[in-house]
Amino acid sequence: MRRFWSGLLAIALVVVIGLTGCSSPPGALSGNYRQDTLSVIESLRTSLSLPNDSPDQSAAQADARGKINDFFARYRRNDSLLKLGSFTTMRTALNSLAGHYSSYPNRPVPQKLKDRLELEFKQVEAALKREA
Repeated sequence: MRRFWSGLLAIALVVVIGLTGCSSPPGALSGNYRQDTLSVIESLRTSLSLPNDSPDQSAAQADARGKINDFFARYRRNDSLLKLGSFTTMRTALNSLAGHYSSYPNRPVPQKLKDRLELEFKQVEAALKREA
């Protein structure tokens, strides 16, 4: 009888772990390119608008890097998106920000880069409106 219960418990644990491993984490990308792009832009705008001496700056930077990685992981190999103006502009903006975070992890984002990113984000939003 004891062997039966331990086997049943083992199967239940495997099922629970398997189901939790298959679920997407909160805040993950949905698979809808337009919605995901706007979500990433909004998140990056929020992290870029924080003051340089903010205690949340390092957490915001880590979150931004995660969102950039998630966006590229999901959409980089989608051939139908490679031709879209919104995707190429978004890729340029994300590469610029990721390059800054990689090269200068302890330095704040310069105002010149923030201005350029904001311009590119506006171009992406305009292109998404045209494409949809």
